[in-house]
Amino acid sequence: MKRVSRGRCLLPDLLIARGMSQNDYAVKSGRHPRMISHFCRNERTMSPEDMYIASKILKCSMENLYEWIEE
Repeated sequence: MKRVSRGRCLLPDLLIARGMSQNDYAVKSGRHPRMISHFCRNERTMSPEDMYIASKILKCSMENLYEWIEE
C-alpha cells in the first residue's frame, strides 16, 4: 500500500470560492482567528475534528481540505 501524507492546506482556496473571510470562518467554526490563520499558512495541520467541522461549514469532503501526496 502507498504511503499518503498531507500536502498544502486548501482551506484558503475554499474560503475564497465561497466568498468567506478567515474571520467569518473562525466565527462559524468556533476556533480563534489566529488558529485559522495558522491552518491557512500551513503552519499547523487541522485535527480530524477541525476537518469534520470545516467539511460541514464549507459543504465539501474532508479529503478536499488538503492536497494529498501518495508516495
